[in-house]
Amino acid sequence: MLSIKRLTSMAFMGWLLSVATNVMAQQQVTTEPISLSAQEAVDYALANQSAVKTAKLDELIQLAKNKEISGMALPSITGAGSYQYNPIVQKQMFNAKNFGAPTDSFTAISFQLAHNMLGEVKLTQTLFDPSVLVALQARKTLETLVSQGVAKSKIDVKSNVYKAYYNVLSANKALDILSENITSLEKILSETKEIYKNGLVEKLDVDRLVVQYTNLQTEQTKLRNLVELGTASLKYQMGMPLKQAITLRDTLSTEKIVADVLDMDKFDYSQRIEYQLLETQKKANEYDLKRYKLKGLPSLQLFASTGALRGSDKFDYFQGPMWYGYVNTGLNLSLPIFTGFQRKRQVDQAWLAVKKSEVAIENAKLGIDLEREQSASTFRNNVLTLEAQEKNMELAKDVHHTTQIKYREGVGSSLEMTTAENDLLTAQNNYFTALFNAIVAKIDLLKSYGKL
Repeated sequence: MLSIKRLTSMAFMGWLLSVATNVMAQQQVTTEPISLSAQEAVDYALANQSAVKTAKLDELIQLAKNKEISGMALPSITGAGSYQYNPIVQKQMFNAKNFGAPTDSFTAISFQLAHNMLGEVKLTQTLFDPSVLVALQARKTLETLVSQGVAKSKIDVKSNVYKAYYNVLSANKALDILSENITSLEKILSETKEIYKNGLVEKLDVDRLVVQYTNLQTEQTKLRNLVELGTASLKYQMGMPLKQAITLRDTLSTEKIVADVLDMDKFDYSQRIEYQLLETQKKANEYDLKRYKLKGLPSLQLFASTGALRGSDKFDYFQGPMWYGYVNTGLNLSLPIFTGFQRKRQVDQAWLAVKKSEVAIENAKLGIDLEREQSASTFRNNVLTLEAQEKNMELAKDVHHTTQIKYREGVGSSLEMTTAENDLLTAQNNYFTALFNAIVAKIDLLKSYGKL
């Protein structure tokens, strides 16, 4: 059966392999465009965006730290060896009378040998240490904290990718409709030029249509640039190479935006990842406070060591000389008596950190309530604006179509055509602006309720 350590190592290597695969896939740019839905764009971003990768690496770092903390509760075994050579052996004066001589008699005696070698193995086991105990208890909380950091990073990436995706989608839709307008106006302009050659209209009529046609082409160029920049921004938010060609497969409509609106009466603060992070941070601060409080308790360690040593007046260690072994064991008890009030000050700071976390949580509740109210109000207003602008655009289309018919039949003027074209262009721009604002408001609404 595989050990837990081996399974963990295999899982870690598997994760590194997946990261390397994603990096290689990201660096490979295909010549064919990739067709993406909004969800597929988000999935790609969650696998390749640097913010998510960094958050996942932070999570792995914390897991490694937790294993380091677990090691503090396990026995520690160390080996040591030393060799000492004394070219000049130190001597000390002793009174021989202290060893039974009848009178004072001083002589120099050495208690050292020229060559000394020692080998030792030492074991230390923590039996009780408040700091280690609290650290072991806090491991799960710290893991949750970094895991929630990954979740928050994913939510932020989702929000950015959705907004960038629908921005390009809205611009593409506006570009398609504007291209249809240009095609229609180009046909009318061609017909007007022929009528002008026959002397049935004035040159002013042709010039007005040319000016309008040029203005539409200018708007078309602006929209193409907007689509290009928006696509580049989308690729950046996804973590995709900018040279990779993509096409967007989803559609954007008023019906899709107003559909599946969440039930705004059902909400709990724990649905927001920001609130979860603050709650977990408070728990971590409480563990910190507990650690400093228990720091005044004694700590107890078991130790044991064994080794062998030998001293000699010459270097003869490879000739099988006698070594003298030893074994010792015991307990170390450490009891803090007075630390200059440092522990009390540390307890005070940790307690204030807990109180600060409580204030941050209450403030977060107020901020979440405000964000929910603002996002809900903005969404409602933007949907109403979108519906009104959609009706206005349809009305402008009808007026434009009727004006075209009148102009072709000779009962309308080029000035009416220009006015109708301008009104249609304005109505279309207002509609697409309202369309994008509405989808962004929906994304913000879902995010404010923790549903993104």
